[in-house]
Amino acid sequence: MRKSRWTAAFIVLAAAALLIPATPFFLKNGESSPKTVQFSANKEQKLKLAALQNDMDATATLMSLECAKDFRNIMAADGDSPVKATAEIKALMKEHPHLAHIRWIGPGKDVQIGKLPKSQKEDAQMYSAEAAKKIAKGANYESKPFESADGSRYIVLGVPDQTGSGHGIVGVMKQDIVKQVEMHQKRNLRLIPYPAEGNYRIESVKPNSTVDTTVKTGEDNGNASHYHVKDAVVHFTTPPSEEQLSRIKADVGASVIQQLGDTYVFRSDKVEADKLIQYFQNNWKIKYTEPHYLYLTNDEHAAKIVPNDALYSQYQWNLPSIAAEEGWTLSKGDEGVIIAVLDTGVQSSHPDLQGRLLAGKNIVNTGKTPDDDVGHGTHVAGIIGAAVNNGEGVAGVSWFNKIMPVKVLDSSGAGSTYSVAQGIIWAVDNGAKVINMSLGNYAKADFLHDAIKYAYERDVVLIAASGNDNTDRPGYPAAYPEVFAVAATSSNDQKASFSNYGDYIDVAAPGDSIASTYPGSQYAALSGTSMASPHVAALAGLIRSINPDLSNEEVMEIMRVSARDLGQAGKDNYFGHGEIDIDKALKAAANYGGALQTYPQQVKRKLERLGS
Repeated sequence: MRKSRWTAAFIVLAAAALLIPATPFFLKNGESSPKTVQFSANKEQKLKLAALQNDMDATATLMSLECAKDFRNIMAADGDSPVKATAEIKALMKEHPHLAHIRWIGPGKDVQIGKLPKSQKEDAQMYSAEAAKKIAKGANYESKPFESADGSRYIVLGVPDQTGSGHGIVGVMKQDIVKQVEMHQKRNLRLIPYPAEGNYRIESVKPNSTVDTTVKTGEDNGNASHYHVKDAVVHFTTPPSEEQLSRIKADVGASVIQQLGDTYVFRSDKVEADKLIQYFQNNWKIKYTEPHYLYLTNDEHAAKIVPNDALYSQYQWNLPSIAAEEGWTLSKGDEGVIIAVLDTGVQSSHPDLQGRLLAGKNIVNTGKTPDDDVGHGTHVAGIIGAAVNNGEGVAGVSWFNKIMPVKVLDSSGAGSTYSVAQGIIWAVDNGAKVINMSLGNYAKADFLHDAIKYAYERDVVLIAASGNDNTDRPGYPAAYPEVFAVAATSSNDQKASFSNYGDYIDVAAPGDSIASTYPGSQYAALSGTSMASPHVAALAGLIRSINPDLSNEEVMEIMRVSARDLGQAGKDNYFGHGEIDIDKALKAAANYGGALQTYPQQVKRKLERLGS
């Protein structure tokens, strides 16, 4: 036993990449249910290359949009003051080192900061001159990408002010992030061996012979009546006066009062629905009072919160698709519910992650901070909790849950089961309630499984990506029975072409060209089940925030039964129980009846399986 565990401790787990070749499978556009289709390795290669190019193009666009926004902000605030504008530009360039040169064409003065990159054709000078001409005409400008003498990729942006005065800013921006995304996604989508360098010897392992332990449930909330936990609907015999409404507000601590005719909806900060109803029955002349029932099938009519983050409306298709905007009206998270990200680390200074991160832990290099030297962990963290409604960059799924970065993967994006197991145990011992693992391999390791059990037995929700090899071979840790396994979907509700599948999949979540934070205080679009998994981890954090009394198993079951069914009816191998639905999940969580009450059969079967 000691020998087998020691061997297992050095099985390599890579970020989002399970290391065995794929079984061909894809979904054609327009198909309503998955079908197994055999095609050549060349066909699968083309699908992945198309996804790679889409991520690169989207990342370049995200960079341009973010820089253009920053330029407009400077001109709006300091357009008439060269001194102030110069200070703002220097501060912007310090925060964003990819801005190599900025020229501010202001009233009566032409300020240039930074150096133009050298190239054989002097592209920077040529494109900057073109940008200045466009600005003089009040037009925007964006050059073609070009390569400098040192091999870096650049573009030139021209952004006019909004007054039509001919003033504006020309920026020369380094886009090496696009090359980084290219290399990252070649590994992530299994287009090249992973890791291509590093400290590990990679071997294929024989498929493990295991009994199917997947929970097979399909029930939904069809017989449940859901209602807001601190709302009451009241139809008065006579409409109350302003003075009476003020008295009611004071009596019940009402924070929101809505009116439709003679009927009012009162939302309290402190009184539960049953006590609210009793209050109105005992103290007021009413025709009726009842709970504020929720109708779960017409979500498009529900209240929504649409963030003002700069890249949200145009590029974050993923959050509306899982009903995040509706769900945020119920819960935006709680700082006391910590979500650990076991990954390559996180850029702690990223402006869109400020106030969102805990100190975390570096398992790879003990004593050092868990900084990200790959990009993967920063991207995952942003999906979970990039600052929302701050007018910057992207929005995360959670507004308030704290993120705990635990660096278990090294600069090659890989790490041993020993480091991952250490990271799990450390995260649990330091207060994590949810753990995201966008990493995996195909070998079962007892050592890692022991750590998984340690976390599960201490009521932690464990979420893991299924992998990007388009195979039904079970990958670990996702396939462990204690872990919630996540597949990836595309924007058209199809299985993402790269996503692993199988009977161990619990749910699916968006994973195709997902915009999020990236090192260098930048933003990138990446594809992979690594991107799907943190959507689910964030949902688990929101559920534990709205109902802290739920057990880890109850949280997982709520995410299953509230999922929006895709593909074949009921649970299937490609989407599990379906794509997560944040609004329905939070409504179910807010009214969950407790262990083994609301969904007894699903929970009972899962617990029996885990105990066997």
